[in-house]
Amino acid sequence: MTSTNKRDYYEVLGVGRDATDEDIKKAFRKLAFEYHPDRNKSGDAEEKFKEINEAYEILRDPDKRSAYDRFGHQGANFEGGTGFDGSQGFGGFGDIFDAFFGGTSNRSQNGPRRGGDLEQAIEIAFEDAVFGSTRELQVRRAQVCNKCNGNRSEPGSTPTTCQICGGRGEIRRAEKSIFGQFVNLSTCDTCQGEGKIIVNPCTQCDGQGREAKNVRIEINIPAGIDDGVQIRLSGEGHAGAKGGPTGDLFVLVHVQEHEQFVRRELNLHMDLPLNFAQAALGTEVLVPTLEGEEPIQVPSGVQTGQTYRLKGKGVPELRGRRRGDQIIRFWVMTPDKITTDQKNLLEQLGETLPDYTRDTPTEKKGLFTRFKDALGN
Repeated sequence: MTSTNKRDYYEVLGVGRDATDEDIKKAFRKLAFEYHPDRNKSGDAEEKFKEINEAYEILRDPDKRSAYDRFGHQGANFEGGTGFDGSQGFGGFGDIFDAFFGGTSNRSQNGPRRGGDLEQAIEIAFEDAVFGSTRELQVRRAQVCNKCNGNRSEPGSTPTTCQICGGRGEIRRAEKSIFGQFVNLSTCDTCQGEGKIIVNPCTQCDGQGREAKNVRIEINIPAGIDDGVQIRLSGEGHAGAKGGPTGDLFVLVHVQEHEQFVRRELNLHMDLPLNFAQAALGTEVLVPTLEGEEPIQVPSGVQTGQTYRLKGKGVPELRGRRRGDQIIRFWVMTPDKITTDQKNLLEQLGETLPDYTRDTPTEKKGLFTRFKDALGN
């Protein structure tokens, strides 16, 4: 179609000469969707589609539109120095300038993008943290649409090459400066930098290529994990957009407290109460461990704060071979109430024991120091 018999661009898009940029864009999208050859099988659909693209390319650009308003079709072609697809006519100094100084493009921003990461917190039992376990999590994440396989088009339909940018996803425009002509690259508004147009969007994902789904994921909790540790599951996050890589899932682990044990690094600590007779005479007792009861021998004359160590009964080293110990701290208990017989027996025993309240200052200081040391353990 030569410039002498081309239709008025405003008439092609069905807008007035006072139309705003947004009016022009809306009109173009509506007509492009209606006359796209993949949807419209009439004989003149392709020609009308090209005509619509040409009109939009001129009227969307302020400089070209101004030249068109003043000089008609000849003015628009002269002003841009290109055909309607905005891609012909460049060469020589413009391309050389662009090659050396890097004409910028935002196309990469509209290409494949990595999926977002997910975060989830779980609470596990103390024993599961020590010995390890498996847990099943339910997460809601974006997954590749199983109907269109991420292509965003209805099965049997394929995207078409953008006529505005020729499938490059960017528009090249020549601009003049005191240094000469150079090329400016910008993202194609029509295809948003993709180089293709989804004509028949997938009905399941609305042309997004992804859909939100609830999925179950099994996570292995390693033996020896501590409270507040974060586990990373690579590739278990949101699916990437437009074919991009999948994000990750980060699981924050909270460990429940134990009724008897306190963890300090790889060791487990516990208090073992003893009565006066057990502490004075010594005895064998069964103490709890995470793997059942274990017999230990309490030495005679044990004092509050003294400890006993069970080797290898603590926490295994995370991804290591070493295992900590279980440390038992003795605590001599004084009864709140005693019977008359017990009182008489204690009075008789007391007459045979040293009176520590009357010891020398040096001896008192030694007792006080030992007591402080016991409480500090």
